[in-house]
Amino acid sequence: MKRMYFSACLGILCSVSGIRFAFAQTPVRKMLQASWYIQSSAIIGHDGEKLSSAGYPFRPAQWYATTVPHTVLATLVRDGVYHDIFKGRNLSRIPDSLFQVPWWYCTQFELPELKPDQQVELCFEGINYRADIWLNGHQIASADTLKGSFRMHHFNITPYVQKGTNGLAVQVFRPGPGDLAVGFVDWNPEPPDQDMGIWRPVWLKITGPLSISEPFVSTRLDTATLDQAWVNVSMRLSNQTDKLQKGVVHVQIRPANFSEASLIRLSREIELQPYEQKVITFTPDAYPALHILHPHLWWTHDWGRPQLYNLHAEVRTEPAAALSDSLGLHFGIRSISAYRTSQGYWGYRLNGKPILIKGGGWTDPMLLDATPEYEEAQINYAVHLGLNAIRMEGFWGHDQHIYDLCDEKGILIMAGFSCQWEWKNLMHSPDDSYSAIITPEQNDIAADSWHDQIVWLRNHPSIFLWLYGSDKWPRPSLEQRYLDVLHQYDTTRPYTCSAAEHTSVLTGFSGMKMRGPYDYVPPDYWYVDTLHGGAFGFNTETSPGPEIPVLSSLQRMIPADSLWPIGSAWLYHSARGQFYNLTYYNQAMAGRLGEPVDLQDYVRKAQFLNYEGERAMFEAFEANRFRATGIIQWMYNASWPKLWWQLFDYYLMPTGAFYGVKKACEPIHIAYNYGRKDVDLINNTLHPISQLHAEAKIVDINGKILFQQSTDIPRLDDQQTLHLSLLQQIHDLPVTYLLILTLHNHQHQEISHNVYVLSSKPDLLDEKKSTWYVTPQSEYADFTALQHLPLVQLQVDKHVVTQGDTTWTTVTFVNSTPHIAFMVYAELYRDDPAHASQTPVVPVFWNDNYITLLPGEKRTIKAWVLTKDLQGSKPDIQITGWNVVAK
Repeated sequence: MKRMYFSACLGILCSVSGIRFAFAQTPVRKMLQASWYIQSSAIIGHDGEKLSSAGYPFRPAQWYATTVPHTVLATLVRDGVYHDIFKGRNLSRIPDSLFQVPWWYCTQFELPELKPDQQVELCFEGINYRADIWLNGHQIASADTLKGSFRMHHFNITPYVQKGTNGLAVQVFRPGPGDLAVGFVDWNPEPPDQDMGIWRPVWLKITGPLSISEPFVSTRLDTATLDQAWVNVSMRLSNQTDKLQKGVVHVQIRPANFSEASLIRLSREIELQPYEQKVITFTPDAYPALHILHPHLWWTHDWGRPQLYNLHAEVRTEPAAALSDSLGLHFGIRSISAYRTSQGYWGYRLNGKPILIKGGGWTDPMLLDATPEYEEAQINYAVHLGLNAIRMEGFWGHDQHIYDLCDEKGILIMAGFSCQWEWKNLMHSPDDSYSAIITPEQNDIAADSWHDQIVWLRNHPSIFLWLYGSDKWPRPSLEQRYLDVLHQYDTTRPYTCSAAEHTSVLTGFSGMKMRGPYDYVPPDYWYVDTLHGGAFGFNTETSPGPEIPVLSSLQRMIPADSLWPIGSAWLYHSARGQFYNLTYYNQAMAGRLGEPVDLQDYVRKAQFLNYEGERAMFEAFEANRFRATGIIQWMYNASWPKLWWQLFDYYLMPTGAFYGVKKACEPIHIAYNYGRKDVDLINNTLHPISQLHAEAKIVDINGKILFQQSTDIPRLDDQQTLHLSLLQQIHDLPVTYLLILTLHNHQHQEISHNVYVLSSKPDLLDEKKSTWYVTPQSEYADFTALQHLPLVQLQVDKHVVTQGDTTWTTVTFVNSTPHIAFMVYAELYRDDPAHASQTPVVPVFWNDNYITLLPGEKRTIKAWVLTKDLQGSKPDIQITGWNVVAK
């Protein structure tokens, strides 16, 4: 077999379709996305030469139609072989034996006759896990060398293509023990196929004799003034021929709000020897236009606009100035830097400003089949919540769309490897104190994967940190290889050796902590704990445990006959390992709120715990800024319908946790500090605010005002937390009471409103029994009086307006009763004719939810949805609550 240059590839692909290319001129890049078919090698055999032959008598009825990227199981589900696989235990009924043999991916594409100097490149951006690749009867890659889920493989296939029909066949082998594959750790069950397949894009590129690859834009910002920046542009040029080639590289840069005056044009003559590759760089010293005055800066969405620049590069051959290749990308001008706190933890600065990282742990869907709309909804949720970051444990995304979204919407990303590769129980191979990456082959695949991902993603301004270790840290020899990649390919952003507290002999203390908790803890934990997951340092993954979905989602994921009482069907949708239960969570629910009497009672109490727990966690880290430098909720989203670690569920339905986070992360916020037992004012913005008025009110469970005090605040500085003394003189409070906090601006407009349920019988932690995942309680706060709140009939006014692609909803509540209306919840539905029922509309963006109204109080909440998600139905707003008559 003729050896060819490649970056990395896996799988067996067969081209069986009619993808047609009309190449009027070079360059052309075409995604091989549609018209793929897959089948098991147990049925089709292993003859790649035959399957990739252009004359192969392909019979579509014998194959499963698919698109790429798609895993094998995702294809079988889409083609109707398996139905409703996430309901109950259906996933466990899919036979693992189906995937113990390789599967073929096949397609066909048409090419015109190539010109003498044209070159054809074939790229696989991700195959899980090994693959043989055949093209027109020729094997161009073998599974004994093509391996690694995060490798990227490029082939010059010019010698093997032909005019007319071309056949492509890829035989994919699933991961085995010790393989560095895609994985989900203890978050959920592994998919039966272990996500085998072509999980990232495949594309063809036709160029002239010169090609461009690996573009990189690095920026340096004057953080003292933010008024000037220096930009460097580099790219790799390749001569694909056996002749000397001369040409000119042209580059254009423009901001998104393009005007002719702001267009930057660069050019440079080049000369490459036969088959030579060369990296060229445009610097501000040589090209003064790259010293940019008054740059458009990239900020997180909560601090400003995430402004982007577009770059277009092309190379033309001399002497005819024929276009040989071109590419485009976007980038942002911004500065990311790191500093150490007095305790040695890492903190980060964006454009010179210290920033408290507030985010959640991201995961892709279990079948790696997210649509662009599904991903965009989830990033829109992050913006809506007021979060500024996500952490990717694993280089998630079946393409760069999720990274583009974060660039465009102003969300930071921590990107790096998963602990999937660090533990023997996950890798099914030996591990040691460093990881389960032990053998020379494993080390080579890890280092090469690191290189490929860094080069692939380094232009995204949203990525602020490279994490090349998770629970553990790499052995020094492997860490040095990671560092060599960063020193050569990206010196523009911070990195660290681990998401946990480890010390590298090469780079020192990781500057992170991973001390839990992951299971239920009460709200005061985050303030009073000084040894584990409390609000200090950079906590890379932590959570108050389970986050139970709302009733409509539970009904979709658990069979009706298993919904109540809680049993094995629930546990199957729990996490794994120590988290295959709801023990601590249910004990806290019973101890604090009373034993649930039925499913509806359980769900309402769960949403209370979800809301209260998440709100307190984020408020505590804000209150301790910058002794606390980062908080990552474990997790942000869901890879399948589950009960643990999510702010919204797999179906995109927000939980109570979602609204607790949104409340905590509002720009100007009034909060109860469980540690000081008093009130905090929190400014989450970069701007000071003056002339504020704060009020604290305590009412008993009957709505009677027991205490009321207010104060004026002349000024709250940017990113400041101000500790007020409003509650220090209170005594003889009832067992259960409510604290209502309100903040007004100088125009007497309410800008923050927050309601807490508190008890004179406090939660107590049993810290001597703390483990890596939980600090248990010795006593519980007593909120059981909430069970006896009288039923309340609210006056509700609903208003809906559609404006183009957005539908807006306004709901006004009036509590004209003498009782408290607690945790009032609004949900938006549409008609679902297929099931003769109604379905919640998602994604949905309420500005507030689970609200509480005192007697005589009036409050309004608003929401928006995409009009298309109503599917032509009139929206139906349904109102429920803890003690509210449903409407």
